[in-house]
Amino acid sequence: MVILLVATTSDPASIGPASALLAMPGWHTGPSLQDAVSFVNKEVRLIKVDNSLVKEDHLDKRWEEATGELVDEIIFLSKHAASSSRPSLTVHPIGTPHIGEGEVLVAGGKPGWAAPPNPRIGPWLRLLRTIAESHKLTPEFEVAQKNTGGGRMLHRPLHWNGGSNKILLGIGGGHYAPRHTDIVLKDGVWVGHLLSGYSLPMEDPGQSKTQLSTEAVHGTWKEAIKVAFEATKSAFPGGEILAHLDHKSFKSWQRNVVTTFLVEQNIKIGKASDFS
Repeated sequence: MVILLVATTSDPASIGPASALLAMPGWHTGPSLQDAVSFVNKEVRLIKVDNSLVKEDHLDKRWEEATGELVDEIIFLSKHAASSSRPSLTVHPIGTPHIGEGEVLVAGGKPGWAAPPNPRIGPWLRLLRTIAESHKLTPEFEVAQKNTGGGRMLHRPLHWNGGSNKILLGIGGGHYAPRHTDIVLKDGVWVGHLLSGYSLPMEDPGQSKTQLSTEAVHGTWKEAIKVAFEATKSAFPGGEILAHLDHKSFKSWQRNVVTTFLVEQNIKIGKASDFS
């Protein structure tokens, strides 16, 4: 089983970290994959592609077919931008669970899909914060958990025993998720999918919103929650998944129907204190 690191030459924020890794000892040239070159260091494979990373679908299957090596996990080194333009160091799961059939897929993937989240996202974010603080990058750089996004169809599930650790299923918030990030930074918390507000499309029912049923609020928000929960569960069999809502990011009627739907789906809801 091998780990794939994937970088693109078209993005300085991608190829920079890749070059720093390749400057470390132990690397040698690996097999080619179509037009991409690769490098090998023990169980790690680093692939350099020229295309945008969102176009690199089925990379795990393509590698396995080309080399016979089974892929345990894939890590993409990439750039992300937010409207705030604040420099940030982030990690995030991959998926487009909120996209409906027929909608434009700007960032790849496929409608109503999410990859099993990598169980190491939580430990990575905590390590990233420690490194950033030791190099005095904070507070200029924000260390943040980014919500689920982006395509790149993958197939290899990552099965970890959830054990007694809590697994965060984040609901609500913006492009970055400060309230969810505060939870992820606690020791022992593992991270599932995190759905920002724009990943929960809801049509305003335009009626009295005091006793809304979940069926009365149209949009792909229910499908997005179900897909994100199932993908998270597949990555952490046996673990306790708790949905955490960014309450301030919702209107009251939205918060009420989301909470009702989570109860209907038997998805546990947790407060920040439940993850300590």
